[in-house]
Amino acid sequence: MDTREIGARKTRAVRHSALVRVTHWLTFLSFAALLITGGEIVISHPRFYWGETGNVNMRPLFVLPIPASRTTVPTGYKYVMPDQNGWSRYLHFQSAWVLVLTALVYGIAGLLNGHFRRNLIPERRDWTWRAYWARLAQYLHRQPPGRDESRSYNVLQRTAYLIVIFVLFPLMIWTGLAMSPSFTSAVPATAALLGGRQSARTLHFLLSGLLLLFVLVHIAMITLSGFRNRMRAMITGYNEATPELRKERP
Repeated sequence: MDTREIGARKTRAVRHSALVRVTHWLTFLSFAALLITGGEIVISHPRFYWGETGNVNMRPLFVLPIPASRTTVPTGYKYVMPDQNGWSRYLHFQSAWVLVLTALVYGIAGLLNGHFRRNLIPERRDWTWRAYWARLAQYLHRQPPGRDESRSYNVLQRTAYLIVIFVLFPLMIWTGLAMSPSFTSAVPATAALLGGRQSARTLHFLLSGLLLLFVLVHIAMITLSGFRNRMRAMITGYNEATPELRKERP
């Protein structure tokens, strides 16, 4: 039986809800502010310790190979470093709370409307190493995304988002609170379970590095998958999807 090709035309497909788009950009802006202010805080004292206390008179766990922006001031037999980054700490604190509140709204809404179940939890057929390696191979060979990805995430994206949302972000919040003297005075276990306030600072720095790596890989994958279309979807909620060539009988 003969068939006749009608042709392919681009249509708009719903990709992201308004809630996802708003929380995504609030998270991005908050993370950018946290990254900048956190970097300034680290530069002021690029030494990391393990335990409850840490200062220039103690042996660090590791030191970043960058010059410190704060100078030591001799006081008797020891050296202290005056606080010279109050603005960055203030903005860091404010940005962190914006991020926490945004995450709460996104998390509660995602549980209530089934967003996590539909869009983030990998489908059962993808619960195999073969599925992960197959999608990774597509990325490495720079193959265009499949048709199903115009409306949902692939298995690598879903797994990465779940790890970030339910593992890295909660740990970032925990370690951040563990560095607060006022909070740990009320809830000492917050820092004690991590090994101390300096341990929390070290873990906070390492977690920040993992989140930054995720963002860089995320941007790279968006570029490989079609930067313009992906950005349009995250701004307007729609992307262009080319349906399969429709066929009709004569």
